[in-house]
Amino acid sequence: MARKVGVYTRISRDDEGEALGVARQQRDCERLADLRSWQVVKAYEDNDVSAFKRNVVRDEFELMLKDLRAGLIDGIVAYDLDRLARQPRDLERLIEIFDERPRLEFATVTNDINLGTPDGRTMARIMVAFANKSSHDASRRIKRKHLELAQQGKDSGGPAPYGWQREDRSKVDSKAAEAIREAQREILAGVRIGTIRTRWQEQGLGNPRAGTKRMAHHHVEHILTSPRLVGYRTYHGEILNGDDGRPIKGDWEPINTLEEWEAVCAAIAERKQKRPGKSLARKYLLSGIARCGLCKTKIRGQINQRWETGSNAARFSYQCSVVNGGCGKVGRTGEPVDTLIAQLVLEEQRARASVTAIQGEQRWPKEAELEQVTQEIAQLIEAERSKQITVATLLQLLPAKERLRDELKLERARFYKEQKQAEAKNDAAELSVDKFFALPVERQQEIVLHSLSAVIIHPAGRGRRKFDPSLIEPVWH
Repeated sequence: MARKVGVYTRISRDDEGEALGVARQQRDCERLADLRSWQVVKAYEDNDVSAFKRNVVRDEFELMLKDLRAGLIDGIVAYDLDRLARQPRDLERLIEIFDERPRLEFATVTNDINLGTPDGRTMARIMVAFANKSSHDASRRIKRKHLELAQQGKDSGGPAPYGWQREDRSKVDSKAAEAIREAQREILAGVRIGTIRTRWQEQGLGNPRAGTKRMAHHHVEHILTSPRLVGYRTYHGEILNGDDGRPIKGDWEPINTLEEWEAVCAAIAERKQKRPGKSLARKYLLSGIARCGLCKTKIRGQINQRWETGSNAARFSYQCSVVNGGCGKVGRTGEPVDTLIAQLVLEEQRARASVTAIQGEQRWPKEAELEQVTQEIAQLIEAERSKQITVATLLQLLPAKERLRDELKLERARFYKEQKQAEAKNDAAELSVDKFFALPVERQQEIVLHSLSAVIIHPAGRGRRKFDPSLIEPVWH
């Protein structure tokens, strides 16, 4: 009977996505199998997958090893040994299986190596070692090239980041850029990244990776805080500075101003520090804001389990719960309470806006000081480079200047964060009640808390009664 073999094909990069490289390998491998009178029963294909990177799992390679060990195939045909392995550990795993099953077949199109013999294994180990070194050398050259491109402010290629056109990475995609700016305004107004992620998923925004059902939280956060938004060039995730100590600007159109970007980054960093591991999610407008009129305990919203779409029953209610330390004696249907509070808050903020002068955008008052410190750092570095001062002198003077620079940058970020947050939170005066309830619930709560410190729900007495607005007491700031 003909020996049953598997064909393994792999290519590290398939930029066109057409799998032409692996297809050519498979044809040559099948031709070799025919010459050996072997029957090809399965093709294992790892297209656009590296065999050198340690953190990459080759699914088809792993399946091939399992099938070999289980006896489902009697050998392997590959185009070249380096298609199978570029890491010695992967080769040793394959050799181990050939030790367990001595009669396994092995062949490559480009050379004649037999893993079933000691000489063949020795030669295979030498060839994989050279292939591994070749990959290391290529990796080093590529890293050096990317660093040089970064230092020149040039793009390093690859798929266009979200916010820029796929055809031209230097040009802003206006639709995506507006989605990013809107999400940033929501962040400054108190909306969670998780809420933005869900909305983007529903609207098809954010360039989710192929094969994923929804974008990861860190992916959305990176889109909204990437230094590329303000035109800064990065290398290995860090902003790259030039010889003058200033961030290198890339040759693409920015989406944010420095003030906008720093404000968003500071807001997200501050939120992480204040609420580590704690969810900001809310389902109901007055959860944590409403309080019981009898015991003053915070009241939470509770879903009505018997509510169905189209029914006249209340969808949810606010209940003082014994479980949460309350008296359990006060409750109220949720929707009319929310509508009443929304109307009162929006009216109050419209009245306030009509008598409050609108201040123009203010500049951070210490910009000149930061510029002076940055220049002094550049002058010190240039003085050492031109041998006017020694390295020892530079290292004595530089740390204090760098600390002052970093402190000033942090102060600037906080200044613009507070300014942009105030702008984002003060736009409620133009909202109607319907538009208010169309906002994410975190944004709704921020608007309410801008005017109120609490809402007290007083008991309505026994029996079924109509909603009485006088029993809902807003506590204004």
